[in-house]
Amino acid sequence: MIGDGALENVEAIFAVHVSHEHPTGIIGSRPGPLLAGCGFFRAVFSGRKGLAGSPHHSVDPILAASAAVISLQGIVSRESNPLDSQVVSVTSFNGGNNLDMIPETVVIGGTFRAFSNASFYNLLQRIEEVIVEQANVFRCWATVDFFEKESTIYPPTVNDDRMYEHVKKVATDLLGPPNFRLVPPMMGAEDFSFYSQVVPAAFYYIGVRNETLGSTHTGHSPYFMIDEDVLPIGAAVHATIAERYLNEQG
Repeated sequence: MIGDGALENVEAIFAVHVSHEHPTGIIGSRPGPLLAGCGFFRAVFSGRKGLAGSPHHSVDPILAASAAVISLQGIVSRESNPLDSQVVSVTSFNGGNNLDMIPETVVIGGTFRAFSNASFYNLLQRIEEVIVEQANVFRCWATVDFFEKESTIYPPTVNDDRMYEHVKKVATDLLGPPNFRLVPPMMGAEDFSFYSQVVPAAFYYIGVRNETLGSTHTGHSPYFMIDEDVLPIGAAVHATIAERYLNEQG
């Protein structure tokens, strides 16, 4: 959409997302980084297949991949500033299915997150280095795919200070100061981040949590539902954000 000119002559952009963490109608946001940049990786370790009873005749990719999984945990815990939140998580590990054979290949995969582009791309570089070098230690070789051609790398979602203050003022004017919350950054990711890199932006949450109705589950849960009482509140806040911005800039 950006490449097709959707943001040409756009001065500001706002987005709202429901949140099961906040009671119905509560607005939450923060200035600066709100959501992390997100990427995924898939690594293939290649060795030489062989009988498990004669491991010296094989080159074991399971051992190499296992060492890489452990070593990847050191990137955040030993190389990153503790005050600069980052995540590297290995979420899949697939090798052979024959209990008497060392497989020829092992595939691992996972995700990584950071709140700045510098930290994010440092993670990407170090993930590849750790995987490739750990494979070499165990006489294997490895390739790493970050799915960049599929556009699965999401930059951090960063709220412009002025746009954040605009959202906060509208929300507090309409709903009262107790119904606006400064929320902490989250390691989730959002494709709205691409817009926030191009024009001043603000992304905010509106609560849908209602324990009486059972509206307590994340939007990624099969049990997700919303308290529909939020709909007129969200519509009014979002429309007023746009209307007041246009009036103030006009």
